[in-house]
Amino acid sequence: MSPDLERLREAVPLVAAIPPGSLQIKLGEAVIGGPTPGVIAGPCAVENLEQVLCTARNVKAAGAHGLRGGAFKPRSSPYSFQGLGRPALEMLAAAKIETGLFLTIEVTDQTQVELVAEYADLIQIGARNMQNFALLRAVGRTGRPVLLKRGLSATIQEWLQAAEYILAEGNRQVVLCERGIRTFETLTRNTFDVAAIPLLREITGLPVIADPSHAAGRRELVVPLARAALAAGAQGLIIEVHPQPEKALSDGPQSLNPTEFSGLMREITPLVGAVGREL
Repeated sequence: MSPDLERLREAVPLVAAIPPGSLQIKLGEAVIGGPTPGVIAGPCAVENLEQVLCTARNVKAAGAHGLRGGAFKPRSSPYSFQGLGRPALEMLAAAKIETGLFLTIEVTDQTQVELVAEYADLIQIGARNMQNFALLRAVGRTGRPVLLKRGLSATIQEWLQAAEYILAEGNRQVVLCERGIRTFETLTRNTFDVAAIPLLREITGLPVIADPSHAAGRRELVVPLARAALAAGAQGLIIEVHPQPEKALSDGPQSLNPTEFSGLMREITPLVGAVGREL
């Protein structure tokens, strides 16, 4: 291992103490970190019950394992849709009961942690909150599995040090999510750091998944980036899916419709098999 990686491991002793390939996180009937890549799909934001149920049924039929949906949305503009709050959580719970999909729900503030933990199987920390250290500690104390997205301009060391805050609370159930970082490029929403995936898998046993939707910002790029992530060793994907992306209240341009998501699942199946795994 290079001296730079050795120094990084020294900076994150709890993260580095988990041997590569050793940690599997069970979520409902699915496992993140095992031989089968976990696929999480759903809308950026919950808008109504019909939207959530329609999406959940379609992504389940296509082979997804988990349902994502935002109840509290941290938006760049204070005038953008901010989510429905508790009613959205109840809608997601109804979709889980019907489909059996596990739920991934973002928490944006310490005051929401206890409430979200009642519903979420996997609590998401979004990019904007990656270095909200009090929030990291709070979700760590819930004992729930945590999905930690990389910050907008975070280095890998900063990202792993954020994970260290969660592990320091006694919670080893952390999934890392590469979702692209902000660079000088403007034709994509972010720049997808595919090299981070095999690098992280060398450093730690924390499972690593990818979010090609936020990395691309454009739906036509989601499938190619999903393929690249899995080929690089990603242990799962989180994909934005909406019944009518053109009418979505949040992130419509990067969301797939159910037909497009089914196509993605068909396309990645032979690739996953070619790299020695299965869906």
